[in-house]
Amino acid sequence: MPTSDTASSGDPALLTIDGPIATITLNRPAAFNSIDLSIAQKLEQLGAKVEANDDIRVLVIEGEGRAFSAGGDLQTIGAAAAADTIAPVVGELLKHYHAFIETVRRMPKIVLASVHGSAAGAGMGLAFVADLCIAADNARFTPAYARIGVSPDGGSTVGMVGTVGTRRSLQIFLAEDGFSAQQAYDWGLVARVVPAAELKAATRQFAERLAQNSPAAIAGTKSLVYQAAVTPTRQQLDAEERKIIEAMHTDEFRVAVKKFTSKGK
Repeated sequence: MPTSDTASSGDPALLTIDGPIATITLNRPAAFNSIDLSIAQKLEQLGAKVEANDDIRVLVIEGEGRAFSAGGDLQTIGAAAAADTIAPVVGELLKHYHAFIETVRRMPKIVLASVHGSAAGAGMGLAFVADLCIAADNARFTPAYARIGVSPDGGSTVGMVGTVGTRRSLQIFLAEDGFSAQQAYDWGLVARVVPAAELKAATRQFAERLAQNSPAAIAGTKSLVYQAAVTPTRQQLDAEERKIIEAMHTDEFRVAVKKFTSKGK
C-alpha cells in the first residue's frame, strides 16, 4: 500500500513511497511546476527523507499537470530584478534547490526522471541530472537560458556535459531553441521514449526493473560511474575493488551466486 510522507496535497512537492520505489511529484501545476523558493525548500526536505530511507532503491521524479517543469519561476525572479534583490533572492532559492540536486547525485539510489510536456531551463536540468530519464513522446526540452541572457543553473551542466560532451552542450545551451524526446534519446540523454498515454505505467515498470538491483549494486555502480571521469585510473581501480568486495559480503550476492552456480548441476 503506497504511503504519503507529505502533510497536504497542496504542498509544492509531494512524496509517496510504494515498496522500494519512492516518487516525488512537483506539485505547482498552475505554474507549470516552475521552481520557486517554496518548491526548492520542499524538494530539499523530501530528498533528505528519501536518502535516509534504506528501504528505498529507486526515486522517481515527475510533474503534476501539463508539464514536467517550466524551470525557474520568472515571476519570482522578475520581481527580484525589479527590486534589485537578485543576489539574495536567487541565491536563497538556489541554495535549497542545489542542495536537492546534490542529494539526487549523491544518494545510493537510482533516480529516474519521468518527463511529459515541457521541461525547460532548470526543469530540463532536473530531467537530465537524474541518473536516468524516461520521456513521453510529447516531451519537449527547452534550454531557455540564452533566450533571457543568462547561463545554466539547477544542475543543467552537471547532468548534460558528461553525456553529450562539450560541443553538443554548447550547441544545446546557446543555439537550440528546443529539442524533442526523440532527439534527447538519440543524444543519450533519455533512456526510453514512450507514448504519452503510457508514461505512468512505463515509468512504474522501468522503476520496478531498476529496483530489482540490490542496494549494494546500485550504490556501488552509481558512485563508480560518476567518479570515473575525474578519477585517476589506479584510484578508480582501487575503488572498484573496494565496492565489489563490499557487495560480495551481502546476502543478495550469496543467493544470486548460489542460484547461478547451481544451474549447470
